[in-house]
Order: sequence, then C-alpha cells, then structure tokens
Amino acid sequence: MVRDEQVLARGSRRSAGTATLFAVKVVTNNALQNISGTVVLAGAGKMGGALLSGWLAQGLDPGRAAVIEPHPSDDIRAYLAKGVRLNPSPKETGPAAAFVVALKPQAFREAGPGLKPYVDAATLVVSIMAGMTIASLGEVLGGHVVRAMPNTPAAIGRGITVAVAAKDVSSAQRDTADALLRAAGAVEWVSDESLMDAVTAVSGSGPAYVFLLAEELARAGVAAGLPERLATKLARETVAGSGELLHRSDLATATLRQNVTSPGGTTAAALEVLMGKDGLQSLMTRAVAAATRRSKELAK
Repeated sequence: MVRDEQVLARGSRRSAGTATLFAVKVVTNNALQNISGTVVLAGAGKMGGALLSGWLAQGLDPGRAAVIEPHPSDDIRAYLAKGVRLNPSPKETGPAAAFVVALKPQAFREAGPGLKPYVDAATLVVSIMAGMTIASLGEVLGGHVVRAMPNTPAAIGRGITVAVAAKDVSSAQRDTADALLRAAGAVEWVSDESLMDAVTAVSGSGPAYVFLLAEELARAGVAAGLPERLATKLARETVAGSGELLHRSDLATATLRQNVTSPGGTTAAALEVLMGKDGLQSLMTRAVAAATRRSKELAK
C-alpha cells in the first residue's frame, strides 16, 4: 500500500556555517490515491490536522477531501486553495467513502447526530476518539466502523496507531483505513477491542509521560546546580537523542540501558533509585492503570 518511490531531492541544513546534505524521501500511498468518493474529516485539531496533512502529502486528491470544523485554524484554511472543502453540507459531499472522526469524545456526544447524514450503509467510519466503542459509534453514525488510537508524534509522521475493526468491515475497507492511519506513522491491528483502553494508556497518552520525563530531568539538573537553560537543553536533547537511538536500534530496551551502565558508576547509582521498590516501574504501572480506567469511564 505505501511505498518509498524514490529520493528525489537534496537540500542543505546549516549549522555553524557548515552545509550538510540531507535526502528528501517522497512517499506515495496507492490506497489513498485510489479512493473513490469523498473522505470527510470531522474535527481538524492537532491530530485531525496531522492526518489531513499526511493524506494530502501521500497523494489523496484534495478535491476528494472535506473537513467539518467550526473553528478551522489558518493551516486548515490554507488547504482550501488546494481544493479541500470546508464545512460542506451532506448534499454537497454525498455519502462519504470514508468518514474520519477526530473529535473529543465529549464533543462527539453533542455533534454525532448532526454528522450522521454524511454516512450511509457503505461508508467506512474511522474513529480516533479515546474510549468511544465500536458499538457506540455504529449506533450514532452507522456505517462500517474501525476504532483507532494514534498519538501526537503523528504530527511529524512518527506516530503509532493501534486499530480494531468491526466484524462487518471488509478487507478492502480495512486496507483503506490502514492507508488513512498510516499517513501519520506506523499502524498495528488487534482483534480484541477490549485492548484499546490499555493501548490508549500506553501509546495514546505515552508522549505526555516522555515529555514529563524531560521536564523533571531538567528540574533535577537545576537542583544539582546547573543553570536552567543548560539543564533544559541537556534534558531535551538527551530524551530526543535516546528516542532516536531506540528507534534505530534492534537491541532490546534493557540491553540499551545496560550498555550505558557501568558497574558501580554514576548511572548505576541513579538506576538504583529509579528501579527501587517505589521507583519508576511502580509509578508507571499505577499511571497506566489510571489512564486505562479513565478510558473505560469515557466509554460509559
């Protein structure tokens, strides 16, 4: 479905007066290019906007894209010049080939009935709302439902999405849903919808945990005597660089950790605290459990 067509261009990044060549990879997505009918996006906030940007970059015809958003950002309005339609009526769009819901669950409870006219019995409905079940979506909108949970690195094409399909979703519709979601990063499919609450707690909410780590690492650096600006720079670059190393490496996370840790050294002293009885494992287990419970509550 998605293929790297070729490296078409080279540009330069300049650092301290030195130009460094970098490659620009052009990615095409045949499944997006071949969608017949309109793709309607309900909700164009950060996540919805990231999806729309990815679809257009990977070949979706802008004339086949429509956005339902009462308060569009300037970025969303800029797509209108390319042919994307903003707040068209159901009569103008016709029944959507795919209807992607990127609203907050609370907003969907109010807006859902008004969105139903965009959906008919053949429409693929893709939801990225936390806690909203396949059954609830089908009851409000109808169509053939895929429930998905992406995360905010989708904004730079590095997200991870987990999806689950209703039993009546065809293989062709699943391929379309996969293409729509893959425009923002990697996609994993599960067959058990009950896993989605834990997915939300781990990867959906997970970026906030990583950002908190960077915050607190910087604060700890200041407490140890570093200037705030330097502590913040060190924390951000360490978290970002370690994440990229983790992304590129085939080694287990435990192995990567051990590779940094010399017996009796400074890292070992810190890990003795972080891996203690009331350390990071206990905190993270409780945090993910709390987020999982909240996801289940949102479904009620």
